[in-house]
Amino acid sequence: MTTLNTELRAFYTARQQDIPAEIREVMRRADQELADSGQAARALTTGDKAPGFALATATGGTLSLDALRAEGPVVLTFYRGAWCPYCNLALRALQRHHEAITARGARLMAVSPQVPDESLTLSEKHALDFDVLSDPGSAVARQYGLAFDLPDDLAAVYTRLGIDLHRSNGGHSRTLPVPATYVIDGTGVIRWAFVDTDYTKRAEPSDIVAALDALR
Repeated sequence: MTTLNTELRAFYTARQQDIPAEIREVMRRADQELADSGQAARALTTGDKAPGFALATATGGTLSLDALRAEGPVVLTFYRGAWCPYCNLALRALQRHHEAITARGARLMAVSPQVPDESLTLSEKHALDFDVLSDPGSAVARQYGLAFDLPDDLAAVYTRLGIDLHRSNGGHSRTLPVPATYVIDGTGVIRWAFVDTDYTKRAEPSDIVAALDALR
């Protein structure tokens, strides 16, 4: 079976030929600067305490991490937004593994800076059975050490490509999370973590399931 990261790499390779060289260079430079910034090393990781939070769901409710982890493990994944094709591929892969995750008594939550309406559109488009939460200004992502601001030239590129982050992120157009996934146990301790500043790489769902098995 094809892994998520194999699928992501194939998409990346195919997409490069459609992106003008000057835009590819802006993206490459921004990606390298973020990688060199030490952002990933500053993010929370295995053994750290997961900060609690309560965020709005796509359907207008509110979910609390503390309340959910009292019922069992939580799989918490941060993604950039519905405008990001790599995020869409990753979320669809998580949906395919959702039954395996819930069979292990865990709850899956996906968090992005998008406003609830944008999250609802995403959830409906991909028929997601798990909760999609809104983190305005990436405030929770910042607590996890994941939030960063886009450089000016990359923000301009996104605008040129028709990506309206000001609208989708409720006015917080420059702040995004580094994609990351955490498995959090009932005591609130992070037991498994995936953090990578390269947004074309994501946690493999099979690794998440294995991490949940290790909690048993």
